[in-house]
Amino acid sequence: MADVIRVLLVDDDALVRAGLTLMLDGHVTADGRTIGVVGEAADGDEVPDAVARHRPDVVLMDLRMPRVHGVAATTRLRREPGAPAVVVLTTFDADEHVVRALRAGASGFLLKDTPPARIVDAVCAAADGDAMLSPTVTRSVIAMVAGTDDAAARSARARLAGLTAREREVAEAVARGGSNAVIAAELHMSVATVKAYVSRLLRDLDLDNRVQVALLVRDAQG
Repeated sequence: MADVIRVLLVDDDALVRAGLTLMLDGHVTADGRTIGVVGEAADGDEVPDAVARHRPDVVLMDLRMPRVHGVAATTRLRREPGAPAVVVLTTFDADEHVVRALRAGASGFLLKDTPPARIVDAVCAAADGDAMLSPTVTRSVIAMVAGTDDAAARSARARLAGLTAREREVAEAVARGGSNAVIAAELHMSVATVKAYVSRLLRDLDLDNRVQVALLVRDAQG
């Protein structure tokens, strides 16, 4: 685990970037790591160069920017090998663009008025590859993706069909927004075993993160 979590801020509002820098830069986490804001970008078209220059672990990505939208920037970034985790910043939680960014590989999303402690938690989780949707956020996302078309539902069911019964239970628990500890308690497993199952799900389903597992399970429900 690295001692410093390197963060890149992407937002067209200089005041938002300044506020996030003030909140995050130099913050020492509960496990002794330091968050460092290593760079900024004012629009989505600046992201590739900024990532190449600063090598962040986590990108906090605004959605609504004038030249290149955050969804497009996230999609392009997550296609690159070794891409950093992306956490979307948005003003609206019920936004179709949020779902598009999550499908593109964002680890999760935060409202811009999220309390500082939760933003720090999200940055740490994303850096650890363990980003997750809270149950409240999961319900919001599910509401946004209601009404998956038949073709998408069939495709999702086909992808899930190869899972064992236990893997399917873990996938459905992930889709409910459960943390590893919560899933372990629900399914009477150790946390280490849950982590192993989640890693296997991501590998076998060719997904980037837990959020995409949740979306795939939701799609399969039609």
